[in-house]
Amino acid sequence: MTTDQSSNPQNTGAAAAATSAVDGSPDTPGSPQGEAGPNGTAPTKNAGPTKDDHATSKDGATATNGTASKDSVGSTSREAKSDEVKSDKAEAEASDVAEADPWDAFASAPEERIGRPRRILRATGRALVHEWTLAALASLVLAVLMTWPTLRYPLHTIPQDYWDPTLQAWQMAWSGHALLTDPAHLFQSNTFYPEKWSFAFSDMLLGYAPAGMIGSGPQAALLRYNIIFVLAHAVATFGAYALVRQLGAGRIGAAVAGVGYAYAPWLLSQAGHLHIVSNGGIPLALAMLARGHGWSMRHGYRPDRRHAGWALAGWLVASWQITLGFGIGLPFAYILGLLVPVTVLTWYARRLFVWRAKRPFGWRLLLADLAGGLVFAATGALLAIPFFKVAELHPYAKRSVGDLEVFSPPAGSFLIAPAESRIWGSLHEPARATLTAQAEMTLLPGYVLYALAIAGLFFSIWTVRQRLLLLAGTVLIFLLSMGTEFFGGRYTYLPLYDHLPGWEGLRTPGRLMLWGTLLLCVLAAGSVSALADRAQQLAAQRIPSWPGPWLRLATLVPLLLVLVEGLNATPHPVVPQQPAALRTADGPLLVLPSDQGTDQNVMLWSTTRFQPVVNGGSGFLPTGLAKTRQAAESFPDRASVDYLRGIGVKTVVVLRDRVAGTPWEASVDLPVEPLGIQREDVGDVVVYRL
Repeated sequence: MTTDQSSNPQNTGAAAAATSAVDGSPDTPGSPQGEAGPNGTAPTKNAGPTKDDHATSKDGATATNGTASKDSVGSTSREAKSDEVKSDKAEAEASDVAEADPWDAFASAPEERIGRPRRILRATGRALVHEWTLAALASLVLAVLMTWPTLRYPLHTIPQDYWDPTLQAWQMAWSGHALLTDPAHLFQSNTFYPEKWSFAFSDMLLGYAPAGMIGSGPQAALLRYNIIFVLAHAVATFGAYALVRQLGAGRIGAAVAGVGYAYAPWLLSQAGHLHIVSNGGIPLALAMLARGHGWSMRHGYRPDRRHAGWALAGWLVASWQITLGFGIGLPFAYILGLLVPVTVLTWYARRLFVWRAKRPFGWRLLLADLAGGLVFAATGALLAIPFFKVAELHPYAKRSVGDLEVFSPPAGSFLIAPAESRIWGSLHEPARATLTAQAEMTLLPGYVLYALAIAGLFFSIWTVRQRLLLLAGTVLIFLLSMGTEFFGGRYTYLPLYDHLPGWEGLRTPGRLMLWGTLLLCVLAAGSVSALADRAQQLAAQRIPSWPGPWLRLATLVPLLLVLVEGLNATPHPVVPQQPAALRTADGPLLVLPSDQGTDQNVMLWSTTRFQPVVNGGSGFLPTGLAKTRQAAESFPDRASVDYLRGIGVKTVVVLRDRVAGTPWEASVDLPVEPLGIQREDVGDVVVYRL
């Protein structure tokens, strides 16, 4: 049957194409009447198709002049198939030629299959050259050099003096021993016999208990202490570096921050207080929390970078930091507790006032924060229980406002370096003489750090608002660090002392300078990073684009200056050796003379057997120990022997080399047979068995 194609332009074009293919005429589908053809000639009237021009068969073949026979249709079909076969042969021949292309010999080799051992080696190699690995190794090497000669004679010497450090060496040893033998009585230590909860008389350094499980005796305790002392500086350097890098600073700026935080001159006076030097967990935890929440100062909040694992790790590191002591851990807990509601309120404010604000939490991150926050809170609460017990049993241990006045530094303290500073120590001797508590009032963070921080107020990678906030925080910390020296502390320190639980136990406001130093380091990192960025821009204009030696030196000068200002002149005295008699003497025992310094040595000596000893040193003097010291002044006589027997003492050891100028200088050689006790000379000590 025939079909009218004139009304359908598509069909018209298709029919014309088919006609052209059969007749061999030019392909001019759809050319309207009156227009020129392809050769510029005018078409005839009948150039356009009409209803009689074409007919379509059932199988789609189109014939000319109205109809097409089956033979013509089959012929056309056979010709088309023949053309297709020829085309396929041509393509196959072209393919063969392409396969034989000699340039194929230069093609890339197939990817080599790598076995598990080689994959492990490659991954290890990448890890060894990673920024964080290099930063950790550099922090460790720098800690060994900057604390030298701590590791020169680690079995015999100790940094600063052999009073408080020997107490802290005992603390690590006791915690490890107690957790291995009798964890239920961890806080009932072998010192201050017969007092209860005696392990909580001072900051406990409980976080170092795993190290305390290794080795026994005084020499092992000294070696352990010296290693931990060096590692504490390495962790502080690495933690501050990681935090400032996470905030958005460059590598050189972060290095300046790490060194400035760990080796600030004022910290040299705290070399005898390991619980203060062990502050690296603070910036490290903050870095992990910021990384886990995908936040930095320079780039803002980036939800695609959040990671629940890092957030949880941050909370765990913060919990570990709390276990090292509340001296710096308590302010950290309050600051971290303040950051949480501020962050939540800020987010809700953005949701209310900023259209389509990004959600900062997924379920996984929210659960990590809840779990980590609970661990942190539970750790703080559990550790607070023994301290509250001590406060209940010894209410006089609470720090009074008078204690704060003694240790509150004046404004000039922020410019005075301690005697342990190799650069400024001797130069600042006259200024230190005006201070009542030099170790707690020499608070210089470093003149270079001051200069870099001030420069960071004007030339920095941080925004102007961020710089102003950092400045405001630094000023606030400085005012709090002055304690009662700033308008009597009525508007700064005393409100915290009166209203925050546990704050009354902090007698040294100057230790808040740790936070001031950290903020100064962030400001300084901003200026140094801006300097490094500028150096890179100048280097990009060179041919080749590589920084010259002067540009390299310019970016390293701030780091070198901060390092030089942190050099120490810390003494490393030889620790008195343990008397041989204490290795075999049965407890409970009393060592005479008994005073704060000697008792701290006795605590270290007791690490061989951990027998109960009456002696002990801490931040306060228990009334029981005070009465025992007073009763023992007449030892050996009937009254003192009866008193000591009454509290359970079985052995008294008198140190001959320390009795000069004491009541025992004359009585140590008196006969004791009438008293019913035994006396024996063992080396340089006299042992009395009651």
